[in-house]
Amino acid sequence: MTKTILIADDELPLRLLVRTTLEDENYKIYEAEDGKEALELAERVNPDLFLLDNMMPEIDGITVCKELRANPKFSDRPIIMLTARTQQRDIEIGKAAGVNHYLTKPFSPLELINLVEEILL
Repeated sequence: MTKTILIADDELPLRLLVRTTLEDENYKIYEAEDGKEALELAERVNPDLFLLDNMMPEIDGITVCKELRANPKFSDRPIIMLTARTQQRDIEIGKAAGVNHYLTKPFSPLELINLVEEILL
């Protein structure tokens, strides 16, 4: 069964990198340009995994994470935060919001594949 992944990032090149990397691995990818769109799309496509940018317009990744955790439908779904913000305080805030894993930008496609497979398999 094909797993679905929702990527929410305001940077088109990053979304394209994730799409081309993971579609080759037979994942179905959905894209959102901001947190508001991510929450709306999540309700429609019911993804198995969320990849969220921390800093996005409309609603940031931490707020999206909190909203997903508050929704029984998504409360146990894995969330990977894709971010350049790697200070210990940022990581603590993310973990408190419900982030499962951090992937620091820039990251290698192989690193992304390995983490996604570890979580979804």
